[in-house]
This record gives sequence, C-alpha cells and structure tokens, in this order.
Amino acid sequence: MDTTNFEARLLHAPYAKPDAYHALAMPVYQSVAFEFETAEAMEEAFCGRSQDHFYSRITNPTVHYFEDRVRLVTQALSVTALNSGMAAISNTLMTVAYAGSNIVTSPHLFGNTYSFLKGTLAAFGVEARFCDLTNPEEVRAKVDDHTCAIFLEVITNPQLEIADLNALAAIGQAAGVPLIADTTVVPFSSFDAKRFGVNIEVVSSTKYISGGATTVGGLILDYGTFDWSRSKVLKAWYGQYGQTAFTTRLRREIHRNMGAYMTPQVAYMQSLGLETLQLRFERYASTALALAKRLQTLEGIVSVNYTGLEENPYYAISRAQFGAYPGAMLTFDLPSREACFRLINNLKMIRRATNLFDNKSLIIHPASTIYGTFGDKQRREMDIKEETIRLSVGLEPADDLFDDIKQALSD
Repeated sequence: MDTTNFEARLLHAPYAKPDAYHALAMPVYQSVAFEFETAEAMEEAFCGRSQDHFYSRITNPTVHYFEDRVRLVTQALSVTALNSGMAAISNTLMTVAYAGSNIVTSPHLFGNTYSFLKGTLAAFGVEARFCDLTNPEEVRAKVDDHTCAIFLEVITNPQLEIADLNALAAIGQAAGVPLIADTTVVPFSSFDAKRFGVNIEVVSSTKYISGGATTVGGLILDYGTFDWSRSKVLKAWYGQYGQTAFTTRLRREIHRNMGAYMTPQVAYMQSLGLETLQLRFERYASTALALAKRLQTLEGIVSVNYTGLEENPYYAISRAQFGAYPGAMLTFDLPSREACFRLINNLKMIRRATNLFDNKSLIIHPASTIYGTFGDKQRREMDIKEETIRLSVGLEPADDLFDDIKQALSD
C-alpha cells in the first residue's frame, strides 16, 4: 500500500493467504497441527524451506499475521511474537550470548530483567556488566572482545533515565556489538528505534499493544542493520543466512527449544489492540504530561518525575528521541514510605495494581512490590527509593486523576 500512515498500513495489511469466508479480522486458528498434501511438503516445512505452518508451538497463521502487521508498520526485517515481554528479552539475549560472553547494561532495569541478567544468565557463564549508560566513556570502557550486546531500556522503569541511543549505537558499531533496546515505555507507533541505531527491539506487547491489558505477550523486532559476521556465536549462521542470521537462530533453535511462542488467541487480541494503539497512546501520554505538570502544584508531593517536563534533567534528550510525549508512566516522591502507603490506600479511582498502560490508571510502590525481594543495598544501587510511587496513566480525564490524588493526600 502506497502510504506512510501508521493506521492505514496497519488496517489494510493483507493476509498471507485468502480467507475462505473473506473475514475482515484474521480468524483464530486454534489448532495445534496442520495437515499436508504430501510427505515432501512436510519435509519442506519442517526444514524451513517453505512458509507452511505445521505445529503451533513453532508457527501459527494467526500469530504469523500479527507478526506481519507489526513488521509492515515498523519496516523491520522480521518480527517474532512470544508469550511475554520477559520471553522476548530472554530469547533475544540467549540468541546472542554464549558462555564467557558479557552484556553491557545499566543497573536501572525492571526487576525481573535485572534478575535475569544478574542471576539466570550468570549461571550459564554470561556476565552482566553494569555501568552508567548515560556516560559513553564508561560504556566504551566496559565493552571488550567478548561483549555480545549492549542492552538497555530506552526509558528506565521506574527511574525514568534516558541514555543517548545514537551514542550507544556508535560505540556498538565500532566494537562490532549489537544495540538491543527494550522500548516498551514508548510504542513503535510513536518512536522509530531503527532511526536511532537500535539493531534489535524488544517490546512487552502486554502493555500498550494489548489494548487494555487483555493479554500477555512480547515482540522481538530485528531491523536487519547489524553485521552478524562480527558476532562470535552467530558468525556461522551469518555464513549461511546472511542478515537473517539472528532471526534464523532465534526461530529455528532458541524459541523452538524454549517453547515461548505466542498463542493464537493472544495474537488475535493483540492484533485488534494494534488497530487503536496510536489513538490510545496519544490520549494516555497527553494526559500524563498534563497530570505531571499539575501534580507539581500539590502540597505534600516532594517531586514529580516525567521526562516531558521542561525542568527534567533528561528533557532535551527525551524530546530529541521521543518527541513531546515520552510515554504514559510517571513517578512522584512523597516524604516517606508511610506517606506513600497512606496515599495509595486513600485512592478512590486509581487502581492499586501492577502492569503499565492499561486503559485504567494503575499505581504501585515499586520498592515494596516489584523490588520487594531485593536487599536494601541492591535497591540503593538500582536507585529504587522508598519514597517513590509509580503511576501508569490510563484513559481517565486528567481532572479526575488529579482530584483523586489530591483527596488521597489530604485524607
């Protein structure tokens, strides 16, 4: 289709094969296996020489259509849909890592991501090298011949730190190391990761894409911009598959062996969520900015952290990379942990729940929940403060959200 409009391309993405009943929405192919005409056709499919579907743990028509829609609107080389954001992260890093390798990253990570890098991968001989990703010289000093990736969240959760992606991409390019970014906080309908040098993008599609927290899922987008002949573990794959080396190993070995492929019902729900993604994001994010500004006026709130605020230390880089609306998550600090709990307990409309970018606004105290099992020293190293509350802004009007927080502070 000859259009650059996100919604137009998405809404009119063609099916791989015509539907027998001309359904406008891709049907849910809730089937484990698919029949073949001949033994030869089965061989072609199982050996990856055809696009035919044969087993839904590995490939499925409904999931494939969801992947195709994302690929069409992002211009990625390939898209792989998995059953959670953590599955997307773990499968991506398992594809590029090897025993004796290291991943240069930040301690400012979501709790389970940090645990995966610090604990799970370490048990397989992969070192996580934590550093300040906003300091290019420190990053450059951490990268060596065994670095298999530079990994970051484009806006960290919940610290809201932003690193210069172009600077990190340049370091990676010079060293032959891919830049892998979790972009969940700002959706690809609004942020072009490829433009800023990201080679592999991972997304928790549970968030904005699912359309109101309907389902759990994850996406891996390979932009085809990294020379995998420079990767120790993918060099041999590159010799046979060229620029598709990463995706080929991911799909033929890693996700196939780990069993984390997205299910057809989830793909159907999230494909519908894609259709209203940008509409909802614009509402979420514009409300988040308006609310962040107003919360600064409330007595009892020590500080408000949202990178769309002009006084925020990351405002300039945020504006350059994400535009006017850097996501729909903000944090604010109160005088104490007790004050945080009291406010959360006094809320009447905002929901006390985890997750991000539901249609409902959600609030949580990260230190006692997501990072509740981490030690005090570890939380300090990750800049997780007892005085911080995280708010995911939904579709409610800014006035109603502001009034709910104001009354919760005064009770």
